[in-house]
Amino acid sequence: MDSSSKIRIKKSRIRLLHQYYSYTGFYTFVKSSLGKLIIPIALFMIVLWLVHILVIDFNDLFTSITTTYDPFIILTIFFASESVLGLIPPEIFIAWADKTETPIFYLSILALLSYLGGIFSFFAGKAISKMPSVYAYIEVKMQKHIKMIRKWGGFLIVVGALLPIPFSMTSIAAGLIHYRFRNYLLFGLLRFVRFYLYALVIFNVF
Repeated sequence: MDSSSKIRIKKSRIRLLHQYYSYTGFYTFVKSSLGKLIIPIALFMIVLWLVHILVIDFNDLFTSITTTYDPFIILTIFFASESVLGLIPPEIFIAWADKTETPIFYLSILALLSYLGGIFSFFAGKAISKMPSVYAYIEVKMQKHIKMIRKWGGFLIVVGALLPIPFSMTSIAAGLIHYRFRNYLLFGLLRFVRFYLYALVIFNVF
């Protein structure tokens, strides 16, 4: 098979995938999710800005935290957050990394811990799937996520890794349906991309 035939086949597969995700509402879901998040994120940023201006200088705060608390404690809190529904926005920890002596090192550690937190959530989902009573409860609570991960699989993991959509929830759902772990690990690596982009664009860590 010549190279031009391979390119045509590849384009055909991409076109079919595009049609599938269009018909099944994947793009609409991503757009809707981002739309729902824009206002809360904007309000959160405004509140942070007002606190920064009127109450406390965050530069001083993060510098103080860096000199007061052991990085191990902060990283432990972050890992716990990333393992349990992402309760604390990662951006706060990225801002903290910017005030350390080696920001790129700590940023990389944060990205790794977020990735490992997702893996923890994945196995938590697998464990829950083996507990009938708990699974029945979680299945009702996470019905939407489970349905989406069954329908879109890897693409939803990619979205969860890159965009401000709870990565832990996506990981738990993947574990609940016993999504192929090898593929989960591969798609989840995009979590690193998100952290480096956030640092580059928002906090200028580099």
